[in-house]
Amino acid sequence: MTTFDDILEEAGAFGLCQKRIFALLCLLSLPFAGVYVGIVFQGFTPDHWCRDPAVAELRQGCGWSLADTRRLTVPLVNNSGAPVHSTCEQYDLDWNATGLTCDRQDVDLNGVPVTMCKNGWEYDYEGRQSFVTEFDLVCADGWLVDMYQASLNVGFLVGSIAIGYLADRFGRKMSFLMSNLFNAIAGILVAVAPNYISMMVFRTIFGFGVKGGWMAAYVLITEIVGVEYRQTVGILYQMFFSVGVLILPLLAYFITDWRWLQVVFTAPYIVFLTYYWFIPESPRWLLSQNNSSKAVEITEAMAKENKKKLSKNIETLIDDNAESSTASFMDLIRTPNMRKQTLILMFNWFTAAVVYQGLIMRVGIAGGNVYIDFLISGLVEFPAAFLILFTIERIGRRLPFAAANIVAGASCLITAFIPDSMFWFKTVVACIGRLGITMAFEMVVFVNTELYPTFVRNLGVSVCSTLCDVGGIVAPFLLYRLAVIWLELPLIIFGVLSFIAGGLVLLLPETRGVPLPETIDDVEFPNRNKVDPLKRQTKGLIQSDLTDNKEPTTV
Repeated sequence: MTTFDDILEEAGAFGLCQKRIFALLCLLSLPFAGVYVGIVFQGFTPDHWCRDPAVAELRQGCGWSLADTRRLTVPLVNNSGAPVHSTCEQYDLDWNATGLTCDRQDVDLNGVPVTMCKNGWEYDYEGRQSFVTEFDLVCADGWLVDMYQASLNVGFLVGSIAIGYLADRFGRKMSFLMSNLFNAIAGILVAVAPNYISMMVFRTIFGFGVKGGWMAAYVLITEIVGVEYRQTVGILYQMFFSVGVLILPLLAYFITDWRWLQVVFTAPYIVFLTYYWFIPESPRWLLSQNNSSKAVEITEAMAKENKKKLSKNIETLIDDNAESSTASFMDLIRTPNMRKQTLILMFNWFTAAVVYQGLIMRVGIAGGNVYIDFLISGLVEFPAAFLILFTIERIGRRLPFAAANIVAGASCLITAFIPDSMFWFKTVVACIGRLGITMAFEMVVFVNTELYPTFVRNLGVSVCSTLCDVGGIVAPFLLYRLAVIWLELPLIIFGVLSFIAGGLVLLLPETRGVPLPETIDDVEFPNRNKVDPLKRQTKGLIQSDLTDNKEPTTV
């Protein structure tokens, strides 16, 4: 009986139709990058110190700059052995009684008690208006900035599961379009949120739709291309996220208000609603719903656009990926090898999310030019996709995967101990770490699919990749709270996590040239049942990409 992959080879495995759809869907990664790492600019925390109405009045009358005011009226505190002006304390006195005037600035403040800020803060804006400065999210309220990113990842976690289910129930295209309508509404609500609480609620809802729609698009494009193109298409689809990372600092440089930047992130989702007229439903999903007539209609349209003719009898078209076994979570941990692989993959998803997000968000607090530093660090993500494509079929999966984690870990640890005076050397080493963790993040996706048996593969990817969103929830707290103790302390944690992840990867089996497992016995006894491996591998490759609840990555 004719299978869809048989027909797809005749219709064009990656013809003009698929290339057009692929190009359209890749654009989805551009605003997704802004949503995912835009906190670097939207939540930028400038230099700040306690505001005192008497000092503000004196500054205005004397024509002092903010720097003069800070130098004269803000107490010094010890920070890592060096005296710096306090950001959260002020002198507890009446400045009108100190004798400080425009001409007399040598006031003796020794022994004057200090207290926490009472009248808000002064900000050295440097042209940026962030939600931090608007809502005064500094000092004791600094952890609320962490919640801004954590709430997005909570939305990612719930949305990935919910929209994955809806994509199975109502179709890839419909779920994609509904998520974009959701994103357009929630994104605008974030931009006009009147207070912090409402901003957080709308941000969580925004995250719910953004990642789920991105996943639905990923599944759609991998379902309409030939087997031999799926891996390349999946990696390049993720690479467009890096393009979005490069565009972000350019946008932020010219759009300095966080609310307008949010509008720019949201606007593309309104445009994506027009895809209703430009992309088809997945024929594979239609076959799984026994809607073969519509599947045949779409397949014939694809063949026509690809200038191909179909000779096979497509009226007997079937879904060759229907699975008879019912998977459960216990299948992932019941047997020794399955349990080992599940735990290792979970830890790698978690580590990839923590280190990747942590390194990006660190750019905003490292003290350099945030625009240039962000642009440079974004540029190093591009080689990751090409290195993966070059190495996985020549060297294998396990060694490049492990090496990427270990390189990221070593770079983080080395960067932590390079003095700030060696700025460019420190930047280069940090960028190597960014390259390593980007490779690890992209590799965990397809390694995950290759290690599980067919009937449990979708569930395995879904369960393991939830740790990606858990890592995203943890990352901002790990970075911002530990950086208060020592700026480089988060890098030590990132380095240790990456080293452990790399070491654990070496315990996984190599999957290059190995037939994909069909049963749990194939995982537990890999040297058994090697009959007709080519047939098993071809079947497994087809099924591995048809994830119903797939999470292709986190960025």
